[in-house]
Amino acid sequence: MEKQENVTYDVNCKERVGSKSSDDDADDTSIKSEKTASQFDEHGSIRSQTPEQDSLDPAQREQQQHKDHHHHNDTSSKTPNPQDPKTPNPAPDTLLTRALSRITTNASTPPPPPPDGGLLAWTQVLCGWIVLFTTWGLVNSFGAFQTYYSASLLSSYPPSTISWIGSLQVFLTFFVGAFSGRMLDAGLFLPTFVVGMVLQLAGMFLMSLARSYAVLMATQGLLTGLGGGIFFCPSIGLIATYFSKKRALAIGIATTGNSAGGIIYPLIVRELLPKIGFAWTARVLGFVNLAGLAVCVAFMRPRLPPRKTGPLLDVAAFREPVYMLFVAGLFCLIMSAYYTFYYIASFGVDTLNLSYASSTTLIMLMNGIGIPARLLPPFLADRFGVLNIFLPVIIALTIIAFAWLSVVSVPGFYVWTCFYGLANAAFQCLIPTTVASLTDDMRKVGTRLGMAFSMVSFAALTGGPIGGAIIGADGGSYTSSQAWAAGLAVCAVALIVAARCKKVGWNLKKKC
Repeated sequence: MEKQENVTYDVNCKERVGSKSSDDDADDTSIKSEKTASQFDEHGSIRSQTPEQDSLDPAQREQQQHKDHHHHNDTSSKTPNPQDPKTPNPAPDTLLTRALSRITTNASTPPPPPPDGGLLAWTQVLCGWIVLFTTWGLVNSFGAFQTYYSASLLSSYPPSTISWIGSLQVFLTFFVGAFSGRMLDAGLFLPTFVVGMVLQLAGMFLMSLARSYAVLMATQGLLTGLGGGIFFCPSIGLIATYFSKKRALAIGIATTGNSAGGIIYPLIVRELLPKIGFAWTARVLGFVNLAGLAVCVAFMRPRLPPRKTGPLLDVAAFREPVYMLFVAGLFCLIMSAYYTFYYIASFGVDTLNLSYASSTTLIMLMNGIGIPARLLPPFLADRFGVLNIFLPVIIALTIIAFAWLSVVSVPGFYVWTCFYGLANAAFQCLIPTTVASLTDDMRKVGTRLGMAFSMVSFAALTGGPIGGAIIGADGGSYTSSQAWAAGLAVCAVALIVAARCKKVGWNLKKKC
């Protein structure tokens, strides 16, 4: 056996160094056989160190092995060749360590850059448009339901109590995002989407059977809000992963579904309610959502590899002043905006003596006029920076909110509604893009977007009822509640100005 080993190494040596004299070959063979044999102990097992390491004490030997291991990782071209007689065979534990190191390196490899376009990417935008249509289009149409409930189905309840149905719906749509957004990062997008779709559709079809406040709260408020929240946030996060330079534009296009839904749903309610009744009107809305969401299930696909590990929340975000200042400003904006959504139709009926049909037209006008406003700001944001566009938009929104105090005629109310719809749509379409711009690791965008939505969900929950309570305390006058909503917008401007200054300072030309 020893002779065979000598022959084998002698052949390898000749192949490696070329021709030699027979005497040199014999000497080399003898020396290399001794080195090869020294790599095995008396039991035939491979030694864990080279012959040179045998002369070291245990501490020096461990330090030398640690150094050799790191040297191998840094210079993969110098991987030991087991057929090279001058190179010792690696120990089994070293091989295992190297294999695990390669696995870890591959798992932490950054994903490829976003395609920033292409058929698949724009298909996700189209599906995102449908998601916004079926969630926020429905939520923003609650004013049409509020007016109908106050006049007919729930006429014995005050408006502030009825508004809790819509508030619960929008609260859950926002709040559940903290949990469902993480499902996108974990690679569970499609199962999460299907669960949310089933819950939302169940709420809409069961709503058709409602004849009491409690049932409407459980179906329209709880089930539709919970279901929409489960699939809304991951869908927006998914779009963000497909785009980089065009991210704001892509999300802005998707958010036009919000405005489109705000036109279609009130129109369906206004036209069908007198003809087929509340029950079948609710069922028609359910079938509309079923058709749209089925398309999303068929075509929406995640791009990034799953991030299986990590906490449910990105706790580090709570220690980022820019992120928290922006979320605080967003909290004030959402509270002000959803008060307006719920009471714009009621203001027309109670103060300006508009009919139910005319008040519903106002809701459609406010949502429809916002479609162009959801396209231009994202285009500008990609060029000049998201916060740089977000701030002028909310300053304009604040001025328009104060202008509501001076509305005393029907024509003036229509004009004001158009301006408010433009400003409101412009700021809402920039929310997901702004949160994404404050996120360095795009694999966490679903989590951080969900966290922001869950925090502002409490503003959406309380905005309508607080505004309604102020109206009741003011004897039915809207003046105090209008001033309160405008004051919230002022607070939002101050907080988001602070966020921008914290990020880039007072340099107005700095893109951020």
